[in-house]
Amino acid sequence: MKSDPDKCLYYDIDPARIPRHVAIIMDGNGRWAKQRFKNRVTGHEKGSETVRAIVEISRQLGIQVLTLYAFSTENWGRPGSEVSALMSLLKKFIKSERLSLHEKGIRLGIIGQKHRLPRDVQNELDITMDYTSGNRDMLLNLALSYGGREEITRAVRSIARDVMEGKILWDDISEELISAHLYTANQPEPDMIIRTSGEMRLSNFLLWQAGYAEIFFTKTLWPDFTEQEFASMVKEYQDRDRRFGKVVCSSNDGSPQ
Repeated sequence: MKSDPDKCLYYDIDPARIPRHVAIIMDGNGRWAKQRFKNRVTGHEKGSETVRAIVEISRQLGIQVLTLYAFSTENWGRPGSEVSALMSLLKKFIKSERLSLHEKGIRLGIIGQKHRLPRDVQNELDITMDYTSGNRDMLLNLALSYGGREEITRAVRSIARDVMEGKILWDDISEELISAHLYTANQPEPDMIIRTSGEMRLSNFLLWQAGYAEIFFTKTLWPDFTEQEFASMVKEYQDRDRRFGKVVCSSNDGSPQ
């Protein structure tokens, strides 16, 4: 962890209105390294330190679910040497954090095409998920070989198969049923989505689940993203008026606000 979160980070955050689910597009590792004339792997290594810091402050704030976009389906198109280095770094990170996650009551989950990952990486993930399966303080989702369109396509195929086999009726298909067939089934939808590095797009991340998420963009590159900036976003989230498409009427004359 980069630094111990100071209690002053929390002084104006309302503990009764903490977002249940925060999802982060961790972008900018490569640019961080390029700015320092280092190779991209160095940027990813530095970014893993930020992961530790944000996981810790999320747990301390009482966030129920933290989802980190770690490797997309499109990332398989990167140079083989970088993909190999990323998989090696992922394996190392999972092994090194296993005991810490368990001691902090954090459960590890994976969303995405886990079967596409190297077998040794899958093994380390399986061991850690099993080791932390009983933890309830926070769920840490790693989005690995993940793509929002692939997730929705997978859900549609599964529902179509159930209809063909007579397990459900056509009229039974609903938003709730679709949600139940996603990787994030039984999890709260993200209240906040954060993207670092200045890019302002979702990049195929949680497309179905992001319908009413509050979205935050920052120019900060992921390795430079701090607990302080994260806490300030949580405070801003609490200051936003979340209407979910509804009109809020005043208590005096009933006029829309």
